[in-house]
Amino acid sequence: MANPTARSRAMNAAARAAAKRTRRIEDPKQPEEPLTGRTLTIDPPAADGWEDPPEPSSEDLTDEAPARPSRRWLLTVVLGALLVMGLVAVSVLGWRYGQERRAESARAQALTAARKAAPVVLSYDYRHLDRDFTRGRDRLTGHFRNEYGKTTASVVGPTAKKYHGVVKASVTAASVVSAAPDRVTVLLFVNQVTQSTQVSGSRLDLNRVRMTMSRTSDGWKVIAVDAL
Repeated sequence: MANPTARSRAMNAAARAAAKRTRRIEDPKQPEEPLTGRTLTIDPPAADGWEDPPEPSSEDLTDEAPARPSRRWLLTVVLGALLVMGLVAVSVLGWRYGQERRAESARAQALTAARKAAPVVLSYDYRHLDRDFTRGRDRLTGHFRNEYGKTTASVVGPTAKKYHGVVKASVTAASVVSAAPDRVTVLLFVNQVTQSTQVSGSRLDLNRVRMTMSRTSDGWKVIAVDAL
């Protein structure tokens, strides 16, 4: 017959073994069998939680794609262009206004000078031709002055001396045809009374003369005379 003490010991050992297996199943700290397949490793978070990804720098943005101009920049460019256009328009209008003012002043000055010059240039007396032609040349300028000197010396002077010619001119009406700040064309209605040995009494000629005036340092001078 078996010893009751030995049987009791065997039963206690079996109970302890069963209890140990039960605890191993229930205890989560006990190692489980390894999983097969790919292993995913996750780094532990920082002490203050998960770290945010770094903010992109301006250099990174520049490298990735060029920045588009902002609306404020476009508005500045448009306003600048409009300002420049406005300044140009004002300058042009100011220049045109100044030209018109100068042309208006030239009209009055040249018209007065033409009315005074015509009787001197278109009149002469055989008894003092040199004096008359000198006074006439003083009213002229440029190429026309030279032509006047040649014509009076070679044609008008000898003829006047030969026939005792006397011509007196007077302006009855005058108006401006065109005007610029430095050049004005004037239309003159001129009466010329001629006396000579070739004419019985006096002869009256009603002429229309176009006289072109030019501004010089000595005032307005005649640069052309055309009979119409």
